[in-house]
Amino acid sequence: MTITEAPNVAGALETVAPGTVSSHLHPAGSFDVADHVVPQGREEVWRFTPLKRLRGLHQDAPLTGGDFKVSTHAAPGVVAHIVPASDPIRGTSGLIPRDRVSARVWAATESLYVVDIPAETSVAEVTTVQFTGLDATDAIAAHLLIRIGAFSKATVVVQFDGSATLAENVEIVVGDGASLTVVTVQDWADDAVHHSTQQARVGRDATLKHVAVTFGGDVVRHDMTADFGGPGGSLELLGLYFADAGQHIEHRLFVDHNAPKTRSNVVYKGALQGEGAHAVWIGNVLIRKVAEGIDTYEENRNLVLTDGCQADSVPNLEIETGEIEGAGHASATGRFDDNQLFYLRSRGIEEKEARRLVVHGFFNDLIRRIDVPELEGKLLATVEAELATTVLAGG
Repeated sequence: MTITEAPNVAGALETVAPGTVSSHLHPAGSFDVADHVVPQGREEVWRFTPLKRLRGLHQDAPLTGGDFKVSTHAAPGVVAHIVPASDPIRGTSGLIPRDRVSARVWAATESLYVVDIPAETSVAEVTTVQFTGLDATDAIAAHLLIRIGAFSKATVVVQFDGSATLAENVEIVVGDGASLTVVTVQDWADDAVHHSTQQARVGRDATLKHVAVTFGGDVVRHDMTADFGGPGGSLELLGLYFADAGQHIEHRLFVDHNAPKTRSNVVYKGALQGEGAHAVWIGNVLIRKVAEGIDTYEENRNLVLTDGCQADSVPNLEIETGEIEGAGHASATGRFDDNQLFYLRSRGIEEKEARRLVVHGFFNDLIRRIDVPELEGKLLATVEAELATTVLAGG
């Protein structure tokens, strides 16, 4: 935990724009690619990432690929459309590129794919956006904006599969009093590389549930930032991942409590199996001077199924005011719980089946919290398929 000093800011109900108070955990942003040096891997924000496997996304690889297809099922009342990059809605989430990849995507994208939910609209049906990569040879730049108007409610699921080298910027804008669930499912082919920079702004008394599910891909690196457009906002960040042999999955989160009476809860769970499987979770929370009465908690759990895996888990808190309801974090990485295994074995369950049940129990609670029935069966089936590749009896 890091406690820092900050300048006094008058007005208990004011908000602070991102960047007003610097955070050593979050680099300054710039739209100019030249302001972002090519990372060498020694930088704090890049030290876990296998740069040689990014296929030049962090350097100067052309972002001109177009070998993919996008299909959308927009629920009634939801509008999905494409607008030019010059449209003023770009950047309304407060997105400012904080690394070279994001800045390159900002410069390269000529259009935005927008999912719009109008104000005062309650949408029961799930809206889905399916991105399928057809070739990983040429890198692709993409920009997605999900926007929900005031006092509306909706769920949007974005799914990725196929082969691709994708660098994207994602913006999420939640209007005052609105409730939005956004789920991203990375079910890539084994050769895919996916770098995603995401920015969410949660309005006054609004709620955002953001879920990241990652199973496939060679390298997947997601960098999620969220802040608040007014007091009373609530943010829930959930993540589920399963890293196989040689796979690198990295989730970086930054929650900026820049308004009072806001809430955030972060829970990420992952399993690892196979030689060279690597999972990285970085959780950063900044509680600014004006953010009185906030409550925040972040948690990361990793379950190691076989030898040869590596899980890095780094929670951080920066606190600039003591007038808060609560702030905490937890992180754990370990193998199977011997007590759970003993309990199941003592009731006549074979060891391999007992280990399978423990893994399902590890993920089931989180899958239920996602609360998207259309996805629950698929996620459980994918976990089962991952387990089928592991010699659990020897784990």
